[in-house]
Amino acid sequence: MPINKNHLFEDLDGIKCAVVETLAPQERVAFLKPLLEYNGYEVKIAPSPPPKAVKAKEGETQEQNIHPETFTIGVTNVMFNATNAIFGRFLQTPNGHTVTLAYWEQKEQESQDEIPYYENTFVPIK
Repeated sequence: MPINKNHLFEDLDGIKCAVVETLAPQERVAFLKPLLEYNGYEVKIAPSPPPKAVKAKEGETQEQNIHPETFTIGVTNVMFNATNAIFGRFLQTPNGHTVTLAYWEQKEQESQDEIPYYENTFVPIK
């Protein structure tokens, strides 16, 4: 049992993992997996359980009620905590910059690690 909600654990593929992110779409998995592997973490990906069945509204077919496939991303190092890793400046990008919050959230294509996060006025990527 976690001490708080910020440090979750889950069994992914039969291995206890620290949860990095839940309900992540395929695009997010494609971004985070190489980044975490570059930083030396063994990454495990498992499909997220489907959400509880919701009754279709009037005029909505069952096909329109289908949710996109999402995944749970975890690392086998149970000491990992994404918040500590980002604000502790422990993660590096493949081009040698420190991972910032805006880069982690994919609001920037390049990490602006020379600008403190509280001064960053990033423009969202479209």
